[in-house]
Amino acid sequence: MAKKTIEPMGIFDHLEELRKRLIVCVVFIFITSGLSYWLLVKPVINLIAKPVGKQLIFLTPTEAFMVYIIVAFFCGIFLSSPIVLFQIWRFVAAGLTKREKMYVLIYAPFSFLLFIGGAYFCYAVIMPVTVKFLLGFATESLTPMITLRSYVSFVGSMLLGFGLVFEMPVVILFLTELGLLSPKTLQKQRKYAILIIFIVAAVMTPSPDVLSQLLMALPMLFLFELSIWLSVFVNYRKNM
Repeated sequence: MAKKTIEPMGIFDHLEELRKRLIVCVVFIFITSGLSYWLLVKPVINLIAKPVGKQLIFLTPTEAFMVYIIVAFFCGIFLSSPIVLFQIWRFVAAGLTKREKMYVLIYAPFSFLLFIGGAYFCYAVIMPVTVKFLLGFATESLTPMITLRSYVSFVGSMLLGFGLVFEMPVVILFLTELGLLSPKTLQKQRKYAILIIFIVAAVMTPSPDVLSQLLMALPMLFLFELSIWLSVFVNYRKNM
């Protein structure tokens, strides 16, 4: 009995599969965004407004509504992220080798947890200090009147920035596994890395104050040093 041969998918087959998976992702994001609008938006805005400790204002009739829509959309993306990531995995897995699949399955969960950890660290530790410092410029003749749109944008940028910064160990470990980085290279280029870290911190912080930039740079420096030690461990394991 002749063995069945699996014919490789053509470009149009790949595009059709991509279309189907995109539809699934869009539908789930739409549903979770709708649910978030009715159930989560107000609690989320109240939660992120805690560090400011003041009543936020909106200047136009549509501002609050538009901010609610944006917050609901990002809540929807977060809630549907397991489905979206699964769809991405199913689409790309067929083209990966067994070793590449193993790397993805190992690093992806850690990457997700580090992103959440970075965002939480920003909210719980960095935001209260930063907001207190910035509002400290208020005087008898200067009264802070913070709009909902500007504050949500500020908090969102900070959370996203810290979430991405906390991905550093995963990126460095992955590059070490691929042989593109070595502990010696990281140690040799440390002074340049420190300079780049402060530049990135200055670019990624939405406010120009030195405190916010310093509070972002310090965790990045710690994560870089941690990444060097983890890289040493990975390199040692590879050479055993």
